[in-house]
Amino acid sequence: MNRSRRSWLLALALALPACQRPEDPLRPPDLLPRPQLVAVLVDLHLLESRVENSALKPDSARALFEAQQKNVFRGYHVSDSAFQHSVRYYGVHGKDLDDIYGAVIDSLEKRVYRLDPKRPRNPHPY
Repeated sequence: MNRSRRSWLLALALALPACQRPEDPLRPPDLLPRPQLVAVLVDLHLLESRVENSALKPDSARALFEAQQKNVFRGYHVSDSAFQHSVRYYGVHGKDLDDIYGAVIDSLEKRVYRLDPKRPRNPHPY
């Protein structure tokens, strides 16, 4: 086998593993436990709702959300990267993320019901 062909095959052999997607990605060391991730997501969705209803210009609303998002992360002693790693990890495991968001929706619905007990409870639309 000539040298250029061997070099080409070696390069191909090194590149192929990078193209493969592992079936079960490695668990990040800073993975948030599910209950903590649910709590952070609930607070982020509430924050998003408050910002959307604030009547601010889009740039100002985005700046406010980003500043307040940092406060939410600080309140839970979570870094932005730990949050991102956790969402990605649970996202690869579709059932896990479905369960997490089911808990987020239930928590938000309970808050709505506490604020307006006469409001009928809606079954999940999904």
